[in-house]
Amino acid sequence: VLLAQSGGGTVQSGESLRLTCAVSGVTFSNYYINWVREGPGAGLEWVSGIRSDDSAPRYSDSVKGRFTVSVDKSRSTVDTAYLDMSNLKSEDTYLYYCAVCKDAVMVTRTVDCSYWGLGTLVTVCS
Repeated sequence: VLLAQSGGGTVQSGESLRLTCAVSGVTFSNYYINWVREGPGAGLEWVSGIRSDDSAPRYSDSVKGRFTVSVDKSRSTVDTAYLDMSNLKSEDTYLYYCAVCKDAVMVTRTVDCSYWGLGTLVTVCS
C-alpha cells in the first residue's frame, strides 16, 4: 500500500491550498481516507474524513465551512483524495497526514488507521 502525498507549502492568511493523497494497493473494497494534522509537541488532530467511494464527508468543527474533502476514482488502480483548504488561518499551521482506515473514526492515534502517508507541511503566515 502506498499513500503518496503532495501539496502543502507556505501561504498568507486567507489564502487557499490543496493537499493531494494518491492511494494505491489497498485490497479492501471500501475504506475511509482521513486527514489528520500534527503540531510540535501536540498530539494528532483529526481534520476530515471521507469514504473511498467519495461519500459521507466529515469535518472537525475547526475546519468546517473552510475545508472540502473529496475522492477521485477515475483511475482504476489509484484513488486520489483531495483536501481543499480555503480561508487558511495561522492556527492551521501543521504537518498534515492522510491515512487509510477501515472504519469511520475521528483519528487520534496512529493505530486508528492501517496506512499513513509521510505528511506534508502547511505553514500559514499571518
